[in-house]
Amino acid sequence: MAFREDLDTLILSCLVTGPAHGYELSKRIRTLSAEVLSVAEGKLYPALHGLEQAGDVSAEWVPQGTKPPRKVYELTGQGRTTLTRKQSEWRTFSQSIEAVLQPEQGAGK
Repeated sequence: MAFREDLDTLILSCLVTGPAHGYELSKRIRTLSAEVLSVAEGKLYPALHGLEQAGDVSAEWVPQGTKPPRKVYELTGQGRTTLTRKQSEWRTFSQSIEAVLQPEQGAGK
C-alpha cells in the first residue's frame, strides 16, 4: 500500500451525516479535522464528479430562491459499501504507519 491522500474517503465519510453541497463538504472536513485538513475547490469538485460517475454519490440541483441552484450530493448504498471498505483499508494503513513510527513498541512482540 502506498502513502497517498484519500479525499474520496473523507468526502464519503462527511456525507454519512447527510446530503451537502461542495462548500459544506469542504467546511465539514475542515471542522471535523480541527482545522488541520482543508480541501481546495480544484480538488474537491473533480473528486465529487468521480464519486458521482462511480455511483458512490448521487447529485441533485437544488433551487435557492433568487440565487443560482446548488448541486447537493448524497451518499448512495454503493457509496456506503465503498466507505466501509475504504475505512478498513485506511485503518490498516494507519496502524502500519504507527508501527513504523514507534518501532520500540513492536520490538517486544
